[in-house]
Amino acid sequence: MRSALLLLLLASPAAASPPGASSCSGCHGAPGGAVPSLAGQSAEDIAASLTAFRTGARPATVMTRIAKGFSDEESRAIAEWIAGGGQ
Repeated sequence: MRSALLLLLLASPAAASPPGASSCSGCHGAPGGAVPSLAGQSAEDIAASLTAFRTGARPATVMTRIAKGFSDEESRAIAEWIAGGGQ
């Protein structure tokens, strides 16, 4: 029983979240919130948005600062996690 519970916890999206993903889920929560949800967006779209924020092509005070903290690889990992249902 204890092993099954541990496996369940390790398989949960929260356990598999990449470093920095909490920066996204802290604001982009459930649909209908003050900040738009990222649910349903593709990993490619999310990664492209992070790149645009990081380069300044898409200016946004908060997102620019957050995105500049991630490398391309980190942004891609976060985008894939979110697109896969991570919150």
